[in-house]
Amino acid sequence: MKLKIKKRNFLKNKKIKEIKKELGNYSEIIPKKSQVELVKIEDLPDILLIDGEPLLMQTDDKIIPTLKATLNLEITEKYAVVDMGAINFVIKGADIMSPGIVDADKSIEPGETIIIVDETHKKPLAIGTSIITGSEMIENDKGKAIKNLHYVGDPIWELEI
Repeated sequence: MKLKIKKRNFLKNKKIKEIKKELGNYSEIIPKKSQVELVKIEDLPDILLIDGEPLLMQTDDKIIPTLKATLNLEITEKYAVVDMGAINFVIKGADIMSPGIVDADKSIEPGETIIIVDETHKKPLAIGTSIITGSEMIENDKGKAIKNLHYVGDPIWELEI
């Protein structure tokens, strides 16, 4: 897929500090002294390249990690585990429904960035925004739990700049 890059520029240290603060637990995605570049691409969210790798993306005024960034992280919080039956839906971009969630971080509040992992290998499948709390994700047997923002095989996953 050929991407149409509309704008590309390096960020100043002040802006990088703001982004790291916003990322909270995920701030280690941007190592000290790394080059951070903002890339605006047609029909995709804005992408932040960290030393040339597409590790962050901007959605609705929120900066979240891309799946490539989460592959090397130890995911110990803000996660939801889905059963094997949910995987095919998740990697096609479907929102994550409560019945498919077998475990979740109980500290999750609505509106937070969540990493969705599979039950067997605990590998990241998608990143989304929580609609309900972590406890509700585990307890509910119907309804949406997480809005899917980015998943394995989508244009951002396939992105090569």
